[in-house]
Amino acid sequence: MLPAGVGFAGILFGVIRMFGTYQQSNIRIEIAASAEQIAQSLTRLENLRRWMQPQQIYGVTAGTLKAPLTVGQSFKSAVGLSASLKLEFGRIEHQVELLAPNGIRFLLSGGIDGFHEWQWGDGWVQSRLEGVSLLPLSLGQTLSLTRLQQYLSQSTGV
Repeated sequence: MLPAGVGFAGILFGVIRMFGTYQQSNIRIEIAASAEQIAQSLTRLENLRRWMQPQQIYGVTAGTLKAPLTVGQSFKSAVGLSASLKLEFGRIEHQVELLAPNGIRFLLSGGIDGFHEWQWGDGWVQSRLEGVSLLPLSLGQTLSLTRLQQYLSQSTGV
């Protein structure tokens, strides 16, 4: 008999997550943008939504999409075609742990249990991702950096 409020899919998801592997990846790229433009892209949900596609952001705990993220604030993201068709293992909760003028660190839970740290300056951005997951983290991180780079090049006209 299943515990109250827990469906078979929830239990199956929990069992599958136990088999994830610890992964770490650190990538730094050059980007044709100022430190301020990169900061705006990484610390405002409105901008995150624009370049993180096909990941969708939802479940924002506080603030608005236009306001900068704050320490303790959280949101969820998932891969899917619509809000109702998200891949269960791809749901990730992001909680802002650290926020600095040139960096942000998210604690991750769900599809990835770990952290994602971003640092930036004029013309560069670095992403450090560590966690336990069934998802291929370095592939996702590379795609994410590519989307950010494309978004910023379109935004800055370079």
